[in-house]
Amino acid sequence: MSIPADAPILASAALREAEAACAVQGISLTELMERAGAAVADTAWRMAAGAPVLILCGPGNNGGDGYVAARMLAARGAAVRVAALAAPATDLAKAARGAWSGPVEPIDSRLAAAPVIVDALFGVGLSRPLDDALAATLCGFGGRRVLAVDVPSGVESDGNADWMPPLRADVTLALGALKPAHVLLPTAPACGQVLLAQIGIAAQAAMRTLPTATVTTPAAAAHKFDRGMVLVFAGPMPGAAGLAAAAALRAGAGYVVLEASDRAPLSAIITESDARFGERLSDPRVGAVVIGPGFPASDELLFDVEAALDSGKPLVLDAAAIAAALPRLCEAPCRAILTPHEGEFARTFPELYGSKIDRARAAAVRTGAVVVYKGADTIIAAPDGRVVSAWPGSPWLSTAGTGDVLAGACGAMLARGGDAFDAAVAAVGWHIARARAIGPGLVADDLVADERVKA
Repeated sequence: MSIPADAPILASAALREAEAACAVQGISLTELMERAGAAVADTAWRMAAGAPVLILCGPGNNGGDGYVAARMLAARGAAVRVAALAAPATDLAKAARGAWSGPVEPIDSRLAAAPVIVDALFGVGLSRPLDDALAATLCGFGGRRVLAVDVPSGVESDGNADWMPPLRADVTLALGALKPAHVLLPTAPACGQVLLAQIGIAAQAAMRTLPTATVTTPAAAAHKFDRGMVLVFAGPMPGAAGLAAAAALRAGAGYVVLEASDRAPLSAIITESDARFGERLSDPRVGAVVIGPGFPASDELLFDVEAALDSGKPLVLDAAAIAAALPRLCEAPCRAILTPHEGEFARTFPELYGSKIDRARAAAVRTGAVVVYKGADTIIAAPDGRVVSAWPGSPWLSTAGTGDVLAGACGAMLARGGDAFDAAVAAVGWHIARARAIGPGLVADDLVADERVKA
């Protein structure tokens, strides 16, 4: 599974708007279909490597893309067959079908498969699951190499339904932009490797995939406070806060203080166990405060969260600290990053609905904070509507303590100043890159160890 970095993501309504804008720019829908079909043909040609190809065409424009691809593959000398579910129903699909000179077979249980299957049945905008008979026929094609056009048929492209396709794709060719279903569970794994075909749609999308992680090198004249000072509050489980503090240092902070703890995970971290948080919160050098890791809901947590909010410092709020801060955030948003996992998000925002992207965006608007909605399909959302998807992350991050590490990394990026959304994106990128570099057997402590030290 892979996804292009820093690629646009468009929901179906936004995609239709982008396609309409193409007409204003002098690019007809017919030309877009020709470009899409050419991209499908190129990809199928590489996948087939000379083997026969069967293209499954639906009645809509997705099927039209399939007819165009078939014509172009035949012109190259490929052994290509076309099978259709029904007669074309749109003007574009009818024209594409008319330009295909070969036979069209019916899609039923008697249809013979081919080594490579191109799924051009249903693309963006599917409003219901596939019927049982078609699903059974598609299931019979399992074991072949499958190229899906835009999305595997049976998938709701906006991520609002959890329908799974009967025919999973090895490769999905996204046309013009990625779709939410490519980056959200449960559908993303069924898309296989996702490729992006640039067909001329100007997709200036507010939603994008995670950019490639980069390391920001300190300026030549930098000192420790230039790089950001992070204050981490420890709760009854100080190991979690220790991970956050160590992560802040590893992620680039120049100075880290671990408050209410006498256990320093790294010698360079300052520990203060005498409850000097009021003094530290007033320190003008503190660029970000991290609170919540290892700190269950309690009066003590509420007191510390209130003090942190009163300080006006940029905040990273994790776990129970999110719910503790919610009333104040909704009344007077501050520069903050929230890092809930699925259970914490559901408990804190039970009234929100829609796809994970929709819910993350709504939570960001409601709180005025950047929301890092964690999981295998992490979504980062800003109050202004910007969204970054971090699918796929690393499955090795599904272990205790890695969320605490992410909170600390967010603190380091936030303490540098600048945009909180950019800080959260950088922290998630750092987190995933570390996990991928470590790989099998990862535990949270490995993420904050010195990667130059070899076992």
